[in-house]
Amino acid sequence: MSDQKIVENLEHVWHSIADLCASFTEREWKMPTDCSGWNVQDNLAHIVDFESRFLGRPVPEHRPREMSHIKNDLGRRNEIWVDWCRSWSGAQALATFQEVVPERLRFLRSMTEADFAAPSPISVRGESMRDHLQRRIVDCWAHEQDIRRAVSRPGHTEGPVVTHVLGRLLAALPGVVGQRTAAPPGSTVIVAITGAASQRLAVQAEAERAVFLHPLPETATVRLTMDAETFTCLAFGRWEAEKVLESGRVLIAGDKALGRAIVAQMNITP
Repeated sequence: MSDQKIVENLEHVWHSIADLCASFTEREWKMPTDCSGWNVQDNLAHIVDFESRFLGRPVPEHRPREMSHIKNDLGRRNEIWVDWCRSWSGAQALATFQEVVPERLRFLRSMTEADFAAPSPISVRGESMRDHLQRRIVDCWAHEQDIRRAVSRPGHTEGPVVTHVLGRLLAALPGVVGQRTAAPPGSTVIVAITGAASQRLAVQAEAERAVFLHPLPETATVRLTMDAETFTCLAFGRWEAEKVLESGRVLIAGDKALGRAIVAQMNITP
């Protein structure tokens, strides 16, 4: 993806979020989401947090209380700004988001190729700014969808941002099949995503790894069919695999046991 396209996708998802949130009531702002422990406002505050850090704004001197959804040091780090903003109204959170986004876009548009290649100043993975920003597109869209499900306002389910997100998630499938699930060597898996952003991919397990198959085989050891919402909610760890399987949102053809095992390992947040 070109650097210009990265910026365009970030702009697109941020504007989609702003438009979505513009008419929320305070009750909607405080509705719980599938992102464990966070309500609608918390999800937006989390986005504001990261974009503010990119701008070099200081992190609030605040120590969040321990909560069950905080599992590690990264979770505690993410909770600082979110918890600090919990005394705000939703309108205040949105106003801060609307202040930060134009400043971020001005900064991004001023970046050179060397700036994109340089290490990200806030990444805990030591990645380049270019790679970190591509992950930011995924994270922002994931939280947009958390908000949309909470307030029953579906949308932004196709287009360049969605194509990018699905591409990142689907690229992790060989790791799911070959390493996490340890599918028997020679097993073939087809994953079919239905709906506006439909895609089909095939993976074959080899010794201790798996690889994509091109072209898709006519038959497979197991075929998994689901809509994009189900796939992304599994991939982001928003929905429990067992409940998804019980609901029938994933259709498994072929080796049912292997199919269920793969679905159970699909939390592949990049």
